Amino acid sequence: VQLQASGGGLVQPGGSLRLSCSASGRIYSINDMAWYRQAPGRQRDLVAHITSSGDTNYANSVKGRFTISRDNAVNTASLQMNSLKPEDTAVYYCYADVKSDPYTRSLEFWGQGTQVTVSS
Repeated sequence: VQLQASGGGLVQPGGSLRLSCSASGRIYSINDMAWYRQAPGRQRDLVAHITSSGDTNYANSVKGRFTISRDNAVNTASLQMNSLKPEDTAVYYCYADVKSDPYTRSLEFWGQGTQVTVSS
């Protein structure tokens, strides 16, 4: 299973970006999907999480500004980021909990990370 993240870049404060994560490979089902971020010198923190049924939760710092969504038909998750702030600058990582067949337990996978820089 591979996770391909895309959509990062440089944006001015107050701007918007949309990150996408596409899962491919041997996939029977995907449980949870999420976006994490890691700023230089800091630990990797959860940004937003979505279950297979669409329930979501967010870090307090992004509530009301970020929206996570997923399309189970094509094994993708997206993160719409609005009203971006300089403190949102980080490498953003996609996460998925994937079952490759109905008989074995799920495994966790990570994307390669995409840089988001918020600066004027």
